[in-house]
Amino acid sequence: MKRLFCSLTAMVCVLALSAQVIYDFKMKNDAGQEVSLADYKGKVLLIVNTATRCGFTPQYKELEALYEKYRSQGLEILDFPCNQFGEQAPGSIQEIHQFCTANFDIQFPQFDKIEVNGPNEAPLYTFLKSRRGFGGFDLNDNTGKRLDEMFRKRDANYDKNADIKWNFTKFLISRDGRVVARYEPTDKISDIEKAIQTEINPVVSAIMARRSVRQYLDRPVEHELLECVVNCGINAPSGMNRQPWIVRVVESQQLISQVNEVYKKANADQVKRDPGFKNMFRNAPNLICVCTPAKGGGEVDAGLLGENMMLAAQSLGLGTCCLGGPVRFLKSNPDAKFFLDRLNIPADYQLNYIIAIGYPDEQPEAKPRDASKVEYIK
Repeated sequence: MKRLFCSLTAMVCVLALSAQVIYDFKMKNDAGQEVSLADYKGKVLLIVNTATRCGFTPQYKELEALYEKYRSQGLEILDFPCNQFGEQAPGSIQEIHQFCTANFDIQFPQFDKIEVNGPNEAPLYTFLKSRRGFGGFDLNDNTGKRLDEMFRKRDANYDKNADIKWNFTKFLISRDGRVVARYEPTDKISDIEKAIQTEINPVVSAIMARRSVRQYLDRPVEHELLECVVNCGINAPSGMNRQPWIVRVVESQQLISQVNEVYKKANADQVKRDPGFKNMFRNAPNLICVCTPAKGGGEVDAGLLGENMMLAAQSLGLGTCCLGGPVRFLKSNPDAKFFLDRLNIPADYQLNYIIAIGYPDEQPEAKPRDASKVEYIK
């Protein structure tokens, strides 16, 4: 019974964390005033646990340089002094603040001292660690090697837990509140700056953040947002401005439900094996159907159209997934013909692909990309 209780407690904690977002937390600043992190919505955040008597303390200078360079573009650095690592952040928060302003002239917000590990750790850090675990020290760096050796002697598996290992660990938060990355104190500030440059640029950020979403909330997308997404699509480049595509946006929940019943009947075993199955369109509540000439041509333009729409959706807080499987099913199953008929596709066009769209109910990790396939010819 005790084991069951512990398991249930752990499950509740995990579910609570999964339901939280960065803006749910409130922290005391250096004046003892409670500050809601919701005040930083729309900003790119770099959250750092710091110390004033650490070998990494000179990073304050580098952090201030980043702040001065990118503050006007939406960067905020949130400083949380912590005395848990070698007691290298002694004194009151007022003394720490005076030291930082006198020695490094920091301008970014400084908060009250906190703990980042253990039973008294700040809930904010429980959340951050749940999103990004320990990534390892830079072993090409001499200090990184020493830290790794020191921790390895204490615990051969120290790198398997998400605890903060030392001062000046950093978490990068996107404009929409996602914990994008975690940087250990040995990671190069230049690498962090590159990531900041990505996040502060809304176009680049949307491109790098977009994932194929396959779980959606039971909430249809508002018509106005669908119009916005599609308008971004039809403004994509088109050769000679031919615009050789047509677009059909499915808002009818009834139509999706009806064709889904056909799919479930034809794929009963597959549906039964998938406990999360809601519909054949990766569970999305809305669809954008893109058609191209039946005789061929227009595929490149249609691809540009679709990419514009998926990136626009990402920037609006929506998720998307480009689908080909449902297209094959709709074309091959006679019982699904009514769905294609409702799309009112001209006789000289054919359905090319479908974009599932909706409010995401998951945050998939990025899949690796092979940069070795790129060559620069100079």
